[in-house]
Amino acid sequence: MTLRQFLAKQFIDVIQWNEPEEGMLVFRYPMQDMEIQNGAQLTVRESQMAAFVNEGKIADVFGPGLHTLTTRNLPLLTDLNNWDKEFESPFKSDVYFFSTHLQIDQKWGTANPITIRDSEFGAVRLRGYGIYSYRISDPRTFFVQVSGTRGMYFVADLEGQLRNTIVARMTDIFATSNVSFLDMAANQTALGKKIEEQMKPAFAALGLELNQFLVENISLPEELQKVMDQRIGVNMAGDLSRYTQFEVAQSLPVAAANSDGLAGMGVGLGAGAAMAQTMMPSLATASGAQASSTPTRAARFCIDCGRQVPEGAKYCPGCGREQ
Repeated sequence: MTLRQFLAKQFIDVIQWNEPEEGMLVFRYPMQDMEIQNGAQLTVRESQMAAFVNEGKIADVFGPGLHTLTTRNLPLLTDLNNWDKEFESPFKSDVYFFSTHLQIDQKWGTANPITIRDSEFGAVRLRGYGIYSYRISDPRTFFVQVSGTRGMYFVADLEGQLRNTIVARMTDIFATSNVSFLDMAANQTALGKKIEEQMKPAFAALGLELNQFLVENISLPEELQKVMDQRIGVNMAGDLSRYTQFEVAQSLPVAAANSDGLAGMGVGLGAGAAMAQTMMPSLATASGAQASSTPTRAARFCIDCGRQVPEGAKYCPGCGREQ
């Protein structure tokens, strides 16, 4: 190193970081041509943690507060370099700041439907979406497992990994829950809590804390939703004949609105035929009841020859005797 290079080298005595933008998780303090002066002041704010990294390995982690950087409060770094307590040389380590405040309103969703075995409807495909929030809880693990030696690491860099992890775990949860789709849709808050508890270990493995997980919607693909609506309609009608009558009644306004066209005529004829078929059992029952309620008169016979006398006749058609 020349004298000019030595004089140009700067010694850092104050280290701090203010997040310049939203969504930044990790920031490496710039160290090019600079060294940290022994006795420098490190300021770590409430929503941050800081780590000293020596030759790619985390040596010490600092929480919120004002720290004076000496060999006395860097025991791990001192041990790694075999420094004497009176050593006065500047530090040659990197400093990384980690943002530990909540990253809120993170969105998750199923890009493709999840096929599960439903306890009531058999195999169904589900879609879902919602939001979640998390924070960095273990900078050491996050540095080793996720961010590494990158100068900056953002929420967007982690978004795809977390979303895919959530969807994969949801598939396992749904497959083993034995809860029907209708129960899931009716208890989305409880479902979100269950998924949150199942997801926390996966987040912790990355040095993260899952703070909240919300399910905003659970639904079926459009074609399956139509089938379910029909089934619900049948259950509400009570039996197939009532459901058919309901369908016919719904189709009559359509036929009336298109009465001038062939399509309207076809709809009208179809509706009339369907209504006739559904009403025939009722009409037959009514006719039978009416016939059984009408009184019938006993047949008359001639008192002389025994021949049957027609209704209303005054004389026997056989012997001619007055009746």
